[in-house]
Amino acid sequence: MRTLVLASASALCLSLAAANAAHAATDAADAPNTVSTVTVTAPSSIANLADVPNTISTVTADQLDRTTNLVTPEDALRYVPDVLVRQRHIGDTQSPITSRTSGVGASARTLLFVDGILLSALIGNNNTSASPKWGLINPDAIERVDVLNGPFSAAYAGNSIGSVIAFVTRMPSKFEATAEVQGASQSFSKYGDDKDYGTDRFAGSVGDRMGPFAFRLSYNHLDDHAQPLTYTTATVSSGTNAPGTPVAGAFTDANRTRQPIFVLGSDGIEHQVQDNVSGRFTWDLTPTVTAAYTFGLFVNNDDATVASYLRGAAGNPVYAGSVNIAGRTYGLATTAFSNGVYHLDETELAQGLSISSHTDGVFDYDVTLSGFDYLKSHQRTPTTTLPGAFSGGAGSDAQLDGTSWITFDADGKWRPAASQTVMFGLHEDNYLLDSPKYALGDWLSDSTGALQTLSKGQTHTWAIWAQDVWAISPEVKLTLGGRYEWWRAEKGLNFSATPSLDTPQPEESDEAFSPKAVLAWAPFDGWIFKGSVGVANRFPTVSELYQAITTGPTLSTPNPNLKPEQALSSELSAEKDWTGGSLRVSLFDEHVHNALISQTGTLNGLPVSFVQNVDRTRSTGVEVVGDQKDLGIKGFELSGWVTYLDAETVKDPVLPTADGKRLPQLARWRAGAVATYSPTAKLDLTLAARYSDRMFATIDNSDHYANTYQGFGAFFVVDAHARYKLNDHLAIGVGVDNLNDRKYFLFHPFPQRTVLVDLKYTY
Repeated sequence: MRTLVLASASALCLSLAAANAAHAATDAADAPNTVSTVTVTAPSSIANLADVPNTISTVTADQLDRTTNLVTPEDALRYVPDVLVRQRHIGDTQSPITSRTSGVGASARTLLFVDGILLSALIGNNNTSASPKWGLINPDAIERVDVLNGPFSAAYAGNSIGSVIAFVTRMPSKFEATAEVQGASQSFSKYGDDKDYGTDRFAGSVGDRMGPFAFRLSYNHLDDHAQPLTYTTATVSSGTNAPGTPVAGAFTDANRTRQPIFVLGSDGIEHQVQDNVSGRFTWDLTPTVTAAYTFGLFVNNDDATVASYLRGAAGNPVYAGSVNIAGRTYGLATTAFSNGVYHLDETELAQGLSISSHTDGVFDYDVTLSGFDYLKSHQRTPTTTLPGAFSGGAGSDAQLDGTSWITFDADGKWRPAASQTVMFGLHEDNYLLDSPKYALGDWLSDSTGALQTLSKGQTHTWAIWAQDVWAISPEVKLTLGGRYEWWRAEKGLNFSATPSLDTPQPEESDEAFSPKAVLAWAPFDGWIFKGSVGVANRFPTVSELYQAITTGPTLSTPNPNLKPEQALSSELSAEKDWTGGSLRVSLFDEHVHNALISQTGTLNGLPVSFVQNVDRTRSTGVEVVGDQKDLGIKGFELSGWVTYLDAETVKDPVLPTADGKRLPQLARWRAGAVATYSPTAKLDLTLAARYSDRMFATIDNSDHYANTYQGFGAFFVVDAHARYKLNDHLAIGVGVDNLNDRKYFLFHPFPQRTVLVDLKYTY
């Protein structure tokens, strides 16, 4: 199938190139003699923002240099309105994106692109393996980032319910080279952990343009030591009893339902070493046709360990067995701590090939073929008792080798008149999940044993879409669009040796139409009023369909027949632009039918959490975004945003206690502000702040205590950044993230005060 798509795409690319070259040659023959300068580069996936109906937030490379402690690409979105990337530490590979109406557990509701290559892992809808592939973006190569709110463009799939985020990388116009070194140190203190965690980063790039050919090659190396990600806890028992080995060192706290707990130790203390090589090559076949090849190779080695707070009489750490804490006995399972010990070895490759025209005449096109492959993904974990397991022993190896996806888009843009642009396109995507887990005789080795579990399957989507942007008058613009999609899931299989399960899953198929409409009115100079409405249909991912759930001695696949979730979104906005500033107010509303949410249900007579269709949810809010340059004094710039959201479960037949409760992982109030003062052309000083009130982790809002492990607490975090240009080539930066040292949880403990230094050379 992939070979067929590649061959078809190549043939189409060549045909379009030949046709457009012939057309350009004819135009050139008829045109007066002129000297043309070729400075074209391949356009981004959001090539002409004037034709995009959504409200948009944009961040440029210059803004990032002046305002942000940029270590990883996720940092580029730190101050974008209503975007939160749940980055638990520098270099985190499980960093899902939130939007105005979708939380961190809904990764499949956001589309992330870099130069037209899809980096959203739509094999799932979670905050682990389905997180975007950030490691394939080199932060130093970013030219700009565009964020589109809501599903109002027919060009994007139903996964755009939340937002579409497009990174555009820089292409040189002449020879250039950069080299950068960074260092960071986080001071972290919580329970029994009180130490500093360091990060080192080196990056370099080189690029040039030689006539019609241009290239950029980038390298990024990151070595990060992170704070604990999880904790081992025990619920305080009601009575006292004597048996068990007496231990000391446990910390008292409460879990998210306010039950008293003992915190026994910290887990998932990661040391990551990452290397990224990325590049982009463009070739201007004619002055109006560009071919491009883009790639990213990401290698990650992650070693995680644990720290038990428990100490026996001789002062030795205790990891398992029957222990006595404050007169109460607790049985620590063999794997109580060992699940927090693992080694992850992964290699990922993303590639994209495109050919596009940019005549700005009657017709332009863009054909893109992209793919992502897990060349290697092995996570090895011990299954025996610590501390012996530190030196080896039995374990398991969870793999994703062969898991991949491929996407193909052929888009056209027809301009029959100066007042009208008709866009249309074809889309195909294929997602393959292949996730076996093998037994290991020695978890420190690569030799695999018997197959323990297997989840696999495929999804396919085909789509056609069209969108008409019509300027009815100089003041009024109407955008009408629609997207029709056909979806199929097949070859699903769930296997388990113990508990026994070997279930081929049924083939599923569905189709849906998603209409869109946007009316924009600009009655006065600098003012624009916009009303938008759009339907988005998001089909289930492979992981949602073929989830395997353990209930006692039984392993089941609860529902391989999940329905697609359908969102009806609308937005009313008013925006005013003036010299050096702007202000936008947006009222937005979203109603989702058959929302795909993980919640507690009954399976085999036992309560357990798994992905289910929730009948109806609703999210309504208001967003205010503004900025002003030279505010009060020359060189001072202030930007900020604030959002209020009322989001609730309207009807949930499976869990009626959730009706009327707030949707999980969404805050009622969120805000951000960035203040930058540039007293000279060489110096930039920035102070920024981010705020979110508490969120609920559960759909029935039973987690009343937020600022604890597995809770979603409120936070107010202040960041500082200073950059000084020593000369035209060399700049030094100093910054502090979480300057006020706020200690908070977003399920996991988040980084505390972190000091960063940066030295960058640009030629």
